[in-house]
Amino acid sequence: MPTPARRSQRRNQVLSRERIIDTAVELLDAGGEPALTVRALTERLSTGSGAIYYHVGTRDELLDTATETVIGAALATRPAGTADTPEDEIRVVALALFDAIAAHRWLATRLTLQIVRNPVGPVTVGIFERIGGQMGALGVPRASWFDAASMLVHYMLGAVSQNARIEGDTSGIDPEGDREEFFDAASSAWQGLDPEAYPFMHAIVGQMREHDDREQFLTGIAVMLDGLTRLR
Repeated sequence: MPTPARRSQRRNQVLSRERIIDTAVELLDAGGEPALTVRALTERLSTGSGAIYYHVGTRDELLDTATETVIGAALATRPAGTADTPEDEIRVVALALFDAIAAHRWLATRLTLQIVRNPVGPVTVGIFERIGGQMGALGVPRASWFDAASMLVHYMLGAVSQNARIEGDTSGIDPEGDREEFFDAASSAWQGLDPEAYPFMHAIVGQMREHDDREQFLTGIAVMLDGLTRLR
């Protein structure tokens, strides 16, 4: 009869770093950061906490690794025929980040933390190199490369954060709420405002109800790229 030590050894032999990371991403997608606990991982993977720490380190290290894995996969995606110009390449990166965060709502906060805390990490370096590498081709003066690339990255992070999972006090917020119902309710509320006091709100109420988040995001990128090409 196999001893417990032998059973544990066999179990750990089939447990891989990649499997732990994939399971961590599944837990994060299902319930955000609170759902990612060592206990949840050990139960899902039928293993012990020691094996988790051995393969991926602490919980914070696992969160960083999960972020790097998802962003790395997103940045590695290069749709055929979509990056013929520097503007196209920037749009490819921007949409990769947008779609990744739309699919993984916990990602926006972790992505921002990675860029702030780890300026030499693969996430920060990967994003800035892909974006900043296009500045010369856009005609941006070399002295303005950092400012221009940072502006684009900061816009991307800010714009996609609307798709983030909100942690902490979420009173009054339904994380699973229907998007169309939300905008219908907001537009009705805006229409109830005094049109003389709030003429702009009345002018855009129809646009707000019908807008597409992805297209709005790309419009912002286009406006910023147009401005960058005018730098001299």
